[in-house]
Amino acid sequence: MNLVHASLPLAQAATGGNPLLNIGIFAAFVVATLVIVFRASKNTKTAADYYAAGRSFKGWQNGIAISGDYLSAASFLGIAGAIAVNGYDGFLYSIGFLVAWLVALLLVAELLRNTGKYTMGDVLSFRMQERPVRTAASISTLSVSFFYLLAQMAGAGGLVALLLGVTSQAAQSLVIAVVGAVMIVYVLIGGMKGTTWVQIIKAALLIAGTFVMTAWVLAIYGFNLSGLLGHAAEVGGEGVLNPGAKYGESPTSQLDFLSLGLALVLGTAGLPHVLMRFYTVPTAKEARRSVVWAIWLIGLFYLFTLVLGYGAGAMVGADKIKNAPGAVNSAAPLLASYLGGPLLLGFISAVAFATILAVVAGLTITASASFAHDIYANVIKKGAVDDKNAEVRVARITAVVIGILSILGGIAANGQNVAFLVALAFAVAASANLPTLLYSLFWKRFTTTGALSSMYGGLIITVVLIVLSPAVSGNEDAMFPGADFAVFPLQNPGLVSIPLSFLLGYLGTIFSKDEDGGEKYAEMEVRSLTGAGAEKEVSH
Repeated sequence: MNLVHASLPLAQAATGGNPLLNIGIFAAFVVATLVIVFRASKNTKTAADYYAAGRSFKGWQNGIAISGDYLSAASFLGIAGAIAVNGYDGFLYSIGFLVAWLVALLLVAELLRNTGKYTMGDVLSFRMQERPVRTAASISTLSVSFFYLLAQMAGAGGLVALLLGVTSQAAQSLVIAVVGAVMIVYVLIGGMKGTTWVQIIKAALLIAGTFVMTAWVLAIYGFNLSGLLGHAAEVGGEGVLNPGAKYGESPTSQLDFLSLGLALVLGTAGLPHVLMRFYTVPTAKEARRSVVWAIWLIGLFYLFTLVLGYGAGAMVGADKIKNAPGAVNSAAPLLASYLGGPLLLGFISAVAFATILAVVAGLTITASASFAHDIYANVIKKGAVDDKNAEVRVARITAVVIGILSILGGIAANGQNVAFLVALAFAVAASANLPTLLYSLFWKRFTTTGALSSMYGGLIITVVLIVLSPAVSGNEDAMFPGADFAVFPLQNPGLVSIPLSFLLGYLGTIFSKDEDGGEKYAEMEVRSLTGAGAEKEVSH
């Protein structure tokens, strides 16, 4: 342990390393993945190719891609920083994200895959009035995707601030724009197939890189986890090992913890970009196989975050992390610099950039598919699209628009903790999507009015509460620190918005005179549980 103490001052000298080396490694990744995307684009012609990669991926490939889609910048940058600074309370993010994945699998994943075709709107419109429900589903999908994109873009800005020593907002904004531009190229050219391969490569690099860093940190402490935790407590105080460092200061912060936990655990089951991955395999059997791969990879990764977070807290120090460019999001790169110098920092930073690029590409293709398939093809054109390429063309135009909006939003959110921003996206997903999905899959009486009440009501309530929360204004850590219109006390609205959304769906059904919901429920139930009829439909 004395060697560790003696080497601690070295961490104080950790910098962004060699900027040219960092940029070179990142550029090599971008070039390699663009080559793969171009190759994949040769077979991207139909809507099934663009949205679902022609349903050509095997279970193990899709499982790796699912983990790549799910393990975002929040998982790698935000959670490591949260654990380094807040200790036990930061690890709650890891627990919440992992438990949330299991909830999504048990409740909705395979049922949606068997019932739908490309999007969440397909599932909801199966037994409801098609045009209003598809419109609501698309608006909700776009909203969730936008909040999630904010987190990824904010992570990009913070990471480059650390790597290049850039402190000016203008330079960080430029990098966010570059990340957005590369993401748009991925989606426009490669569609889901190209995006999936990027996610597979990214997942392999991310898990390999975090494994190396985890083993390295444990080796320094003789593979004694207690030694690591003890040193983290010496450096950061005993509070890092005890609950309450962040969420135990007051009754309000304790309620905030409950709200955060509820949003994390229930939000994943409503995240359209994760659920859409199940449409890229040919059969329900392959979908289940991909689940097994995803569970193992995601579970291992979140165990790694515990070591990385406490390792950063022990070796780099919370003060150093909070004062670095990128603040808490810089914990993992700073730890990499401490362990392996500029070379490891360059590799880990490239992995972090790959993480951001892959996730934003997945989000963008999901959002663009929802607009093109649900709004354009089935609402505006009423399912009669004459030109078979028109739907894909609209999806690509939508991807450009979403990319530009995400760049602007990412610039506004630059500097925020990405794990926290993702938690807000989870709150929107859990409030606007999950109640409607569960009611539609499991409640025969559920009607179109109930679905619209739940989706629109949940979305509006969540967004309004977020805008009026301390996360947006009223304190120096807020998105707009100079303003103060925070009248809602909780930073995450899930504790209020999720129950209200379920209630709105129930009341909308009970007091409506619709009778369209139950007619096809039996058919939907059989298909969702067995997959009967789904394979034939999705092949067309």
